[in-house]
Parts: sequence; C-alpha cells; structure tokens
Amino acid sequence: MSRVAEYNPLERFTGLGETYARYRPGYPAAAIDHLLHTFGLGPGAVLVDVGCGTGISSRLLAERGIHVIGIEPNDDMRRQAEVSPLATGPQPSYRAGRAEATGLVDGCADVVLAAQAFHWFDPEPTLREFHRILRPEGWVALMWNERDENDPFTRACGDIIRTVPRAAADEDRRRQAGTALWQSSFFRDAEKVLFRNEQTLTEEELLGRIFSVSYLPRDEAGRAPLAAQLRQVFARFQVEGRVIMRYECRIEQARRR
Repeated sequence: MSRVAEYNPLERFTGLGETYARYRPGYPAAAIDHLLHTFGLGPGAVLVDVGCGTGISSRLLAERGIHVIGIEPNDDMRRQAEVSPLATGPQPSYRAGRAEATGLVDGCADVVLAAQAFHWFDPEPTLREFHRILRPEGWVALMWNERDENDPFTRACGDIIRTVPRAAADEDRRRQAGTALWQSSFFRDAEKVLFRNEQTLTEEELLGRIFSVSYLPRDEAGRAPLAAQLRQVFARFQVEGRVIMRYECRIEQARRR
C-alpha cells in the first residue's frame, strides 16, 4: 500500500461535497490567464482536470471556451460538479476515474491540470498516466490555494486548524507534493509561479470554509470548540460583518518529454 493510500483519498471527502462546493475559494483570474496564455490554449483545446472535485477549476476554464474533461473518483464530489452547470457556454464533462487510471485514450489532452488535488495522488503512477494522455509537448499544471499566513487573520485561522491532529503534517505534505513533478523523468522545464488570491467571508461562510477541510471533525461535539474559537477570531477581525481570507495560489508546471 502506498503512503498516500493511508489517507483514504478516494473516500475522505464523501459527505463534504455540498459544503466544499459552497465554501471553497475559486482561483484568481490571473492564474487562469496564465494557464491559457502560457500553454497556448484556445478554442478546441482539451484540458483534463484530474481530481476535479466539485468542478471549481473546471468551470473557470470552461468559461474561457476550453473543452474540459473533469476526472473525479468520489461520487459525492462529482455529483456536485454535475449539478453546478455554467449559465452559458461549453459545459465541462465529468467522468469517474482515478489519477493513475483516468480511462482516457493516449494523447488526448493539451494540458492536464490537478487543482487542489495532487497531494492526494500516488505521484509516480499518476505522472506516468499524465504523460500517457498528454499530446507531444503538452503540459501538466499542479495548482493549489495555500493560506497566506503573512496576513494576521489568515494566520489566526491556521493556528486553530493546526490544533487538530495530523493537520500540520497534511499541510506539509501538500506543500511538498509538487517536488515529484520536478524530479519526474516524464517531464521537463519545470517552473513555479505564484498569484495572490482572497476570499471575502461572513461568519457562516468562514465556518463552512474551515469545516470543508477533510481532516477536521464532522461531529458536533468535535466541531464545537473549534467553531467557538473561529467565531472569536471572526469577531476580532471582521469589518462590517466580513473578513478576508488571503491565499497564495501556486502553480507548478512542466512540459511533457
């Protein structure tokens, strides 16, 4: 069993689909622009969004006219993506599949994206699969929203989250996950780019955002002390009933060999 399998990535978000869809942040327009311009994506281009979850990144790219295929193994998350269509334009298509076994044909994609997901994948077989489904000279992009704890409010929330067992270890694993791409023999010209992102939240939305994290308690007794601390932090930092969660959007990208 791989180390990733110990975290039960296929099932750990079951029951969180609706919360995740409502309260997780999107990605900044500058990051989406970067993906399109750097990889030369235009009408007719195919992007495979692996571990697409509730379709947050899939919809942002489809809005730009890109043909998006979302791959998601968790039924709850994928259903949320399917019931959240775009108002207009080409709709993403969603399929069951795993990162290391997408079920797609060879060389079908111009870009493979993993947004807020690659740290849940077994890196070696996943990168081999990405290489297989990419066209020659295609690109892979790994994208994450990481809390920017240079911001005092965001730091205070992070301090509360890290009181939960395994939280710090999960954060460190996520920050280091992209290393596999840089070391992979399947890809070349690896690069990292950063963008600012933020999310304006009411108190209810703050609680939803924090409790969308898969390793936080789901029972009321476990959530109550964390919720109380979050409400205190909200009260301290809120302005006119809102707070701003700051993020650093990180993209690690490389070209197919």
